Amino acid sequence: MSTAGKVIKCKAAVLWELKKPFAIEEVEVAPPKAHEVRIKMVATGICRSDDHAIDGSLFTPLPAVLGHEGAGIVESVGEGVTSVKPGDKVIPVFLPQCGTCKVCKHPEGNFCLKNNISKPTGTMQDGITRFTCRGKAIYHFLGTSTYSQYTVVQECAVAKINAASPLDKVCPIGCAFSTGYGSATKVAKVTPGSTCAVFGLGGVGLSVVMGCKAAGAARIIGIDINKDKFAKAQEVGATECISPMDFQKPIEEVLKEMSGGGVDFSFEVIGRIDTMMSALMCCQDSYGVSVIVGGVADSEKLSLNPMLLLTGRTLKGTLFGGFKSKDSVPKLVEDFMAKKFPVDLLITHVLPFEKINEGFELLRSGKSIRTVLTF
Repeated sequence: MSTAGKVIKCKAAVLWELKKPFAIEEVEVAPPKAHEVRIKMVATGICRSDDHAIDGSLFTPLPAVLGHEGAGIVESVGEGVTSVKPGDKVIPVFLPQCGTCKVCKHPEGNFCLKNNISKPTGTMQDGITRFTCRGKAIYHFLGTSTYSQYTVVQECAVAKINAASPLDKVCPIGCAFSTGYGSATKVAKVTPGSTCAVFGLGGVGLSVVMGCKAAGAARIIGIDINKDKFAKAQEVGATECISPMDFQKPIEEVLKEMSGGGVDFSFEVIGRIDTMMSALMCCQDSYGVSVIVGGVADSEKLSLNPMLLLTGRTLKGTLFGGFKSKDSVPKLVEDFMAKKFPVDLLITHVLPFEKINEGFELLRSGKSIRTVLTF
């Protein structure tokens, strides 16, 4: 029996309070309104950004359904939706692409003005949520809320993908992979034969490594204090890995010595002010490019001597790897299907959705690269 136009009752992981475990609750998911899409989720990844929302360093209204790295199948669409239809395989995207705002029209811009990051309201465009639980409104997260068996997103925040794609394998393209891979190939524009340094070897950092490799970098140096991640980093393309804990001198000095004066490209994929400075300072003085990929709390500030840039270095930042989401996600899925990069190597654990809290413990303990939850 069709569920289109009806409220759906399903399971979702609700975060009621900061720094508390998720509660698996029965929620009601309202039908999509005009230009909205309701999706039956099939798989979703556990990302550090979700953990930042749990601990409060990334603000989002509570109670909320978190999650922003998922893949699913369209269940129903609201009035006026033309880009997807029921039955389509899709990836919801936390960075929308409306196609009409000033940013979307700019060839290099991807921070669509309809994003839910600048001022996180936790609601849809009409100021109302589509989730309720125990008679209370439950807020959305980054316009996606993938930790639910069903979710509702704006049409501009959903990308139709290859009907043959394995949803449990491609869901990292909704965040980690695209963010890292694009940081190297699209934002930094890594050049063949270059030397790269990647600070942080989690899911996004390993995706940066894959991007550097695809761009033809000759040396890709992975940096992490967790040596358990080194083998996976080398499997996806790192030529060598080092831990700052093994040296008496600052890691930027070590990297400058290793690279004969500074690396060509560096990437900070941790979200710490001190490693952002190290990543910048390890770059070649005259032409090095450093890209900030990791996010920090609003209260943290980066302070630097202008001479670090006046000599010619470039410092850049990026969200979603500089990709325009609706345009790029389907192409990235096609490239994965064509075996151009091994997204699935990021996935170290697969758990049933109900074990979401266990998945977050794996993340916090450093035992996982990417845990995928299946519904």
